[in-house]
Amino acid sequence: MTVPELSWTSARDLAGLIRRGEVSPVDVVEAVLDRIDRINPAINAYCTVTAEQAREAARGAEQAVARGAVLGPLHGVPFSLKDLTPTRGIRTTMGSKIFEHQVPEEDAILVGRLRDAGAILLGKTNTPEFGCKPFTDNRIFGATRNPWARDRSAGGSSGGAAAAVAAGRPAHRAALGHAPPDVRVQLQRVPGHHGAVRFYGRGAAGGAPDRRGL
Repeated sequence: MTVPELSWTSARDLAGLIRRGEVSPVDVVEAVLDRIDRINPAINAYCTVTAEQAREAARGAEQAVARGAVLGPLHGVPFSLKDLTPTRGIRTTMGSKIFEHQVPEEDAILVGRLRDAGAILLGKTNTPEFGCKPFTDNRIFGATRNPWARDRSAGGSSGGAAAAVAAGRPAHRAALGHAPPDVRVQLQRVPGHHGAVRFYGRGAAGGAPDRRGL
């Protein structure tokens, strides 16, 4: 498959292709990283790219397929996380100068579950400070641009996530791994109203959410 084809393949289809040995996790990750390199400078969707970690995980995923190991449902599928979500050993700023140099010591619950399912983290997407604005910019990384019209906003608070999906990266058209912030209406509606992409989500089934999962 070509780089554009891999970049626009859904997470479900991509997981099936990898499971059947029709595409390599290494090729998938390289294709998406290549697209990030080419497109991200113009739209600023990603604020952190974990390229080498992703490549290492992809090689491990490829070896697991080759030896016939039991594979998770998202084995080899790349995903990104909004820069509000704690990731062990990876800078997590929450879009705020207060946390500009924060490097969490543990993953959020959702990150651990995605990793356990075999998904491969590519990096973090841009967010307004603490996810509390309907457009995406901050004093650390600047503004995220709408891929369809770069003089316009991608919305917020998931503008980075929306711009990444709309531009065909990563290969997670369902926005895997983007945790809903407290201002959940922004995640679900505003990026769509700004023309980038539409998100669908729901909150916790009941009780207070675990803070480590935000």
